[in-house]
Amino acid sequence: MNILAKPFFTALSTILLISCAQKKKEDKTTVLEKPNIIFIMSDDHAYQAISAYSDHLIQTPNIDRIGKEGIVFTNASVTNSICAPSRATILTGKHTHINGKVDNLMPFDTTQVTFPQLFQKAGYETAMFGKLHFGNNPKGVDDFMILPGQGNYINPDFITQEGDTTIIGYATDIITDLTLNWLDKKRNPEKPFMLMYLHKAPHRPWWPTPEKFKEFYGKEFPLPASLFDDYSNRGSAAKTAEMNLLTHMKYSYDTKVWPETITKMGGVTPEVPDLVNAFVNIYNRATDEQKAQYKPFLDAISKDFEENWPSMTSEEKMIWKYQRYMQDYLACISSVDDNVGRLLDYMDENGLSENTMVVYTSDQGFYLGEHGWFDKRFIYDESFKTPLLIRWPNKIKPGITSEEMVQNLDFAQTFLEAAQIEAPDDMQGESLIPLLTSNDQDWSRDAVYYHYYEYPAEHQVMRHYGIVTVDYKLAHFYYDVDEWELYDRKKDPQEMNNVYADPAYADVVKELHKKLAELRVQYKDSDELNQHYIDLHNARTAGNH
Repeated sequence: MNILAKPFFTALSTILLISCAQKKKEDKTTVLEKPNIIFIMSDDHAYQAISAYSDHLIQTPNIDRIGKEGIVFTNASVTNSICAPSRATILTGKHTHINGKVDNLMPFDTTQVTFPQLFQKAGYETAMFGKLHFGNNPKGVDDFMILPGQGNYINPDFITQEGDTTIIGYATDIITDLTLNWLDKKRNPEKPFMLMYLHKAPHRPWWPTPEKFKEFYGKEFPLPASLFDDYSNRGSAAKTAEMNLLTHMKYSYDTKVWPETITKMGGVTPEVPDLVNAFVNIYNRATDEQKAQYKPFLDAISKDFEENWPSMTSEEKMIWKYQRYMQDYLACISSVDDNVGRLLDYMDENGLSENTMVVYTSDQGFYLGEHGWFDKRFIYDESFKTPLLIRWPNKIKPGITSEEMVQNLDFAQTFLEAAQIEAPDDMQGESLIPLLTSNDQDWSRDAVYYHYYEYPAEHQVMRHYGIVTVDYKLAHFYYDVDEWELYDRKKDPQEMNNVYADPAYADVVKELHKKLAELRVQYKDSDELNQHYIDLHNARTAGNH
């Protein structure tokens, strides 16, 4: 067998595939009055990289299927575009300034009630597999295997109720193996379940399987219209952020050039040792057999870099980094889509589809070269918006879309209402059930609130809060600047022109300022809270020096 084509599956994958192929079980689940819920969340999965939203980069037929058989939300968003805070909001149904997890380092308020606890109390069986990102003992979960922190793509470690373990294989496949094994072997078929199936992919640094490396390396992808954005007509925040592909994307850590190649070339600024070591540590997690599958592609990348990089113009270097980024990022997503297909097929084959709500989302959006960027954090659409597709047979009319302003803040209350469980009064979201069941007249929200806190920090995206409607976006960048930005979302969908000072928008500015003030009161945010979190951040930062 050609070693480059050799499957990268775990033993558990193989056993499970054989098991599913050999037996078509009868539906052993009781017809339950309450639905099962499967919550699928990836990490940093841009909506632009789902073909239900746009097919210019990749085809994702399995994720698309959820939307085709249900609903696609085109204006779904997050309250704070960064990993752990987004997850805390999803679990609690509260903005980050209320649950305390305003950034990746601030501790989560463990006295907060999470929706899995409410499901567990109501008699649901609950389970979680994959990436939680904070906390080693998820509350309200009967069974779990979670990655410590960010986790690893290759031969990942897992935290379990029985102790830590390492599983040989690829994280996306393994997380699916664990999920299917729980559905097939461990759950109680007499009880409804709430299952959280949480992918690490496509989080940075993007490591595909060798098979996906082979498929995607060398592909060329269309360039974003704003790849060479100069940030004119924008404020200080866009100009000072550190997430530019050319300037801030790393040679080894991100694009996977061998560190020794960079050293040998001279003339290329060496990367900081921590990131070089991170690349080496990731590669060294692989077994010798796995390294033999990766090495030809890593060699090819380094050869290309060494031969061509010195003679490239800045524009050509930007494009080279963009293409390498897309090859690996989209290859990771392709694996996610394949594995979502495994789950959906299992559900069909085992009679679970009809009474199960399936949700696909990401913890936030991500830049795929738009504005020359990678990463997230901003209120601008590529990071603020998140994919959201929901299937619920006999409840959601297949193939519908909604442009209503919905948020990850709403997930907890939606799931609770679907399961006929009373939501706590202090949750701040709004159940999406009216939109899922075509009772749009019962939906009242026309604007959402956003607040980002992690600054100064990695990527240097300034603190800001704002209001977003279907038509407009008003943001206030504060702390060491005091700048306002307004974007006309319909006329300027790429958000290239801040029209805050344009007299033609004076009435819009006035109205949005009023609504923003009202939202800050509604969600219990304030300048005093701003200062509180600034003080905590500064105290923590000072303690690190």
